[in-house]
Amino acid sequence: MLSSELPIINALKTPTSFAWVEQATSNLDVILLDHSQCERKAAGVAVNMIFRYPSNVKMIRELTKIAREELEHFELVNQWLERRNIPLRPLQPPPYGAGLKAQIRPKEPERFLDSLLVSGLIEARSHERLGLLAAYCPEPELAKFYHSLMASEARHYGTYWVLSDTYFDREIVRKRLEELAVVESELLANLHPEPRIHS
Repeated sequence: MLSSELPIINALKTPTSFAWVEQATSNLDVILLDHSQCERKAAGVAVNMIFRYPSNVKMIRELTKIAREELEHFELVNQWLERRNIPLRPLQPPPYGAGLKAQIRPKEPERFLDSLLVSGLIEARSHERLGLLAAYCPEPELAKFYHSLMASEARHYGTYWVLSDTYFDREIVRKRLEELAVVESELLANLHPEPRIHS
């Protein structure tokens, strides 16, 4: 049973199962390696949106902050990898990211809205899972590190929600977020056989 003291994120339809916690805490080296890749990808997503929507001043300002912070986290996770003598190498991603990306509609302005909401959902799930790692990681120093990242992840998904609300009607945002959140939870319904942050 998961601790009731952990944060509940209303946008997420279902909480992470304890099976994921057991899988992740039994494979911390792989989780760290995947975490490094997640931070790099998150920075790339923010930068790509800045290039795609160069006229959206508020978005550019906020996503510049996110990209900078994601790269800082990328470096911090890489320091942990170095300490544990884990070489950087690519990992086969789980279907989570591609499954969510497939939900992004191709035409504007729907593409912009979906990109913001999908990014927000990924950040929200990351926040939840870093919290679980902080609570259940058997290595106190590493648990403390995960806990130190939680506030940033919460701030990131909050930024994506605020930007959605800035550029789109609130009811449209609410309805589309509901649809995407259902898909997000369905993608995690079955535990991926390989340990990943989003397995």
